[in-house]
Amino acid sequence: MSGDVISLGQGVDQFTVGDRVLSLTTSYGAYAEKIVLPANVIHKIPESMSYETGAALLAATGTAHHGLRQRGQLKAGETLVVLGAAGGTGIAAVQLGKAIGAKVIAACSTEEKLAFAKAQGADEGINYTKQNLKQTIKELTDGQGADVVYDPVGGDAFDACSRSMAWNGRLLVVGFASGRIPELPVNLTLVKGYSVVGVFWGTFTIKQPAEHAANMRELFQWFEDGKVAPVIDAEFALKDGIQAIKKVTGRNVMGKVVIKP
Repeated sequence: MSGDVISLGQGVDQFTVGDRVLSLTTSYGAYAEKIVLPANVIHKIPESMSYETGAALLAATGTAHHGLRQRGQLKAGETLVVLGAAGGTGIAAVQLGKAIGAKVIAACSTEEKLAFAKAQGADEGINYTKQNLKQTIKELTDGQGADVVYDPVGGDAFDACSRSMAWNGRLLVVGFASGRIPELPVNLTLVKGYSVVGVFWGTFTIKQPAEHAANMRELFQWFEDGKVAPVIDAEFALKDGIQAIKKVTGRNVMGKVVIKP
């Protein structure tokens, strides 16, 4: 969520009334005109950032940034495969992968979504409803496999990627949008020397606040530099929040949906 600070609790001195801020609201919810939040989960936003962009930025882009930076250790020149690349966290991973300097391969379920991901910077694309995901990854990486896979999808796509990793690769478990939590034959990690790494950004922000703060500074700087910007697919009034939820659950979203009071 994003908005203005309208009052401060006792002892809060890092903010002033009128500050423009954003925050993660996983435990609190943000379908409201006003919200009470702990000061340590709030961040001031740049003057150049709109409230809509601020609301769309944090969860998806924060997850992707933590996944690629801390968990995936993605480096310039490496190959990054992004599953579900047209979704909110997927398109953030595409943008961030390019900002880091990686070759980005976007994997999507439709041609429209694939074109969208390429427009956001993806170097290559795979339509995994028409192409063999495992084989195409191998072809696009000269047989080497992916250095990093960012997977918010799970299911069959995870299965294919688990057999498409480069030596010393990192397969990032972000979510299970497909509806199936996959199981991994662990011998694959042994013979290819790759790691399967969980990405849980919400807990990271609590347990590693200094690293989270550094991530936010980098994200804001990349936004100011034009390297990262959340893509807003649709905006809904608060009274139409149910329609916003239906749009998301219907898998009709490319980017983020914002609800405005």
